Amino acid sequence: MTIRDPTQSPNRAALVIVDLQPDFMPGGALPVAEGDQLIAPIGDLLRKLGGILAVATQDWHPPGHVSFASSHSGRGPGDVMELYGRDQILWPDHCIQGTAGAELHPRMDWRAVSAIIRKGTDSASDSYSGFRNNWNAEGDRPSTGLEGYLREREVETVLVCGLARDFCVKWTAEDAAAAGFRTVFLWDLTRPVDAGSDERVRQDLLGAGVVMAESTALPSF
Repeated sequence: MTIRDPTQSPNRAALVIVDLQPDFMPGGALPVAEGDQLIAPIGDLLRKLGGILAVATQDWHPPGHVSFASSHSGRGPGDVMELYGRDQILWPDHCIQGTAGAELHPRMDWRAVSAIIRKGTDSASDSYSGFRNNWNAEGDRPSTGLEGYLREREVETVLVCGLARDFCVKWTAEDAAAAGFRTVFLWDLTRPVDAGSDERVRQDLLGAGVVMAESTALPSF
């Protein structure tokens, strides 16, 4: 398979770059191994697909967020607690609004990105997916607005990449597919929190109808 410019396709495509932020890079508050190695190739792909609609998501938590271990007495990062009837992993404080670690990574050229979707802004619920927040006390998963933004632009195919493979990128891809978009998961342009999760992630994505691909060999649109 070879790369075909999706901007020339009747099935208009969008590239969704998930949470490429310093706090998820080595040295950050919640580092993903080799996360920094994605900056250059994602930038290269964005240039190669010149003219493609590109959107970035940005974890953007208020201080004291419910997903922070520091918000729960006696708990530590990696602990799991029940929240609204579901398991909630507790994380180190990360991507706090207005901090350097929460900014879109400065080594990436973001000028080609047409929209930034901030997520995790509700202090009472987490948000992995770029499309929907995690469940809240009412049992809902509120929209971030990304689906409506893509619909208005007649997008049919969504390419997903970024951090982290087994959480925010996975959830974003699953929600894109559930919303009816043809969804392509760019495996080589993601990195996991837990490398041992790769097989489970692949099977979950395939079961959700997501197309698995490498950035150097995109399927035709």
